[in-house]
Formats: sequence, structure tokens, C-alpha cells
Amino acid sequence: GAEEIEVILHDKRTYNAKILGQDSNSDLALLKIEAKELSYLEFDNSNNLKVGQWVLAIGNPYNLNSTVTAGIISAKSRKINILNDGGIESFIQTDAAINSGNSGGALINTDGKLIGINTAIQSNTGSFSGYGFAIPSNMAEKIITDLKEYGEVRRAYIGIHIADIDTKIKKELNLSSLKGVLISKIVENSAADKAGIQSLDVILAINGIKVNSISELHELIIQFNPGEKINCTIQRKEQIKQISLSLQS
Repeated sequence: GAEEIEVILHDKRTYNAKILGQDSNSDLALLKIEAKELSYLEFDNSNNLKVGQWVLAIGNPYNLNSTVTAGIISAKSRKINILNDGGIESFIQTDAAINSGNSGGALINTDGKLIGINTAIQSNTGSFSGYGFAIPSNMAEKIITDLKEYGEVRRAYIGIHIADIDTKIKKELNLSSLKGVLISKIVENSAADKAGIQSLDVILAINGIKVNSISELHELIIQFNPGEKINCTIQRKEQIKQISLSLQS
């Protein structure tokens, strides 16, 4: 809703910015400025992050420009229910101090590579109380690439309704473990339907990467484009199956 947007660099240079695209489902926008020879951060693979890993959060909290705070990754694939309906939430949780003004700032590893974009805190006071959240770099990179090329995010879908597996569901369905994500329903004529995936199948992994929650599955799928093929590791009763499918839009 802004009429004008300015970007102020660390060396105080100021540029007018143009919005190339925005995505309310992830709370990200891509801005462009006309400048040359800017230094930049490299993306790192957020799929490889480990709980306990040291990180640095950079931002401008309370107008304190270029503030750096340190902490660890406290958890991965957190859903905290702050985005609009349909918003993809799979945040990196960190105890590096994040406050008002940190949003949009970088969360980096000790190699100086971007692993996340700071976006939220959870607090009873409105100030940092030990819980900060960042959008994983793999998710952000896919969204940024789509906004640059298409002006919107191209989201891919398997075509399933899913649920986290808890002790109650495990007992009711006589599942062998709590691992994976339960498929509660298949959308007709979807990628899953055409590939032969069935209701009550359990997704254990996508392309070899294990998934144990809805947010972990969403974080992986958003990294792909419609039309791309993925391999799903499925448990059907006592059998483990490898099913390939082409994602749809």
C-alpha cells in the first residue's frame, strides 16, 4: 500500500525501490533498486540446518541500524499461525534476539551465508523474549526467483489432505510408528491420484528427505515448480513404496 519505497544501504546511500512482486502467503516481497557493484549474501541450503547450530541475526531493531545478534537454531519447521489462510509456515526458530525492525533482515550461519529471513517473534510483551522466527532460505530463494521471473509465486501441489500423526491416530489406524505424515484424503485427478497414492498412506520422505510434520512437508514441496517430478517414499500398511509423481499447479 505504500506510494513510495526507499532502500537505505549501510553506507547511507538511498535509492528509490520498485516492487517486482509480493507474496502474502509467505509475507515476502521483492524490491529492485538501480545500483551497481553491490555486495551480496550467498544462499545456503536450509535443508541441511541442525538444531543447536550457531547463527547471527542482522537487522535494524528500534532504528539501531545494522545490529547483529547471536544465538542458535532452537527448532526447525515451526508453525506459529501468524500468516493468512493458506500461508506457508515452516519457520526456523532461533534464540538470537529479534525485535521490531529486524523483519526482512538476514539470518546467517558462521560462514556468512544466508540461511533465513527474519520475520516474526513470539512474545507476550511485544519485545523479544527468546523466540524468534525466520523463513528458511530454500523457501525464500524459490519465492524470490518466481517473483523475479513471473511476478508471482508458482506453487506446486501433490493433491492431498494431510495430518500430523499423534499417538491417538497411530492407535486408531494401527500404524507401526509415529513417523511421517498421514494422507487423509486424495484430491480427484490430482498428481497423487494419477500416481496411485491412496488415502491412509503415510509419506515418510520426499526425494530422500524425511518428513515428520505438515510444516516439514510444505517446506519441501514449496521448493518445486509445477511439472517437476518428485519421488515419494510411502508406507502402505507394512509395505514401503517408492512412488514418482509430477507436481501440478
